[in-house]
Amino acid sequence: MTLLRIVARPMLASMFVYGGAMALKQPGARAAKAQPVADLIKKIAPQVPVSGSSVTRVNGAVQLTAGLGLATGHLPRLSAFVLAVTLPPTTVVGHRYWDETDPAARTNQRIHFMKNMALTGGLLMATLDPEPHKKFIGRRAKDKVTGAAASVADQLESLRG
Repeated sequence: MTLLRIVARPMLASMFVYGGAMALKQPGARAAKAQPVADLIKKIAPQVPVSGSSVTRVNGAVQLTAGLGLATGHLPRLSAFVLAVTLPPTTVVGHRYWDETDPAARTNQRIHFMKNMALTGGLLMATLDPEPHKKFIGRRAKDKVTGAAASVADQLESLRG
């Protein structure tokens, strides 16, 4: 792993490790904001016991786990992808600046909203970050297809000859 990855991945992951841990430990105000999501889940699946607190804790656990994976370099691209998928809905639920009437609160929520969108962009870029000694996944897939085609061609040639 390069020095850049050793430094950058934990920096990018730090917000998710901290935020995930806090959501698990103290769902509080986050749970109140997540209650409409819990209500929607109840409408779709009434048999599932769900609350704003449980939605907050599940999201926190996912973000904490993926954040630790990204920070430590264990499945970093998958971890970045999971975080990139969870962050936009979390942002829309948690930073509804368009509903704020107080100008200062609206500005604060808009800043957090935009920061989270920027983090999502960084996470999406991290999903494409190849390991230094490992080919990019698209290249590995192309090599597999090329190898399989060559193998089939060789087998056909041996059947003809």
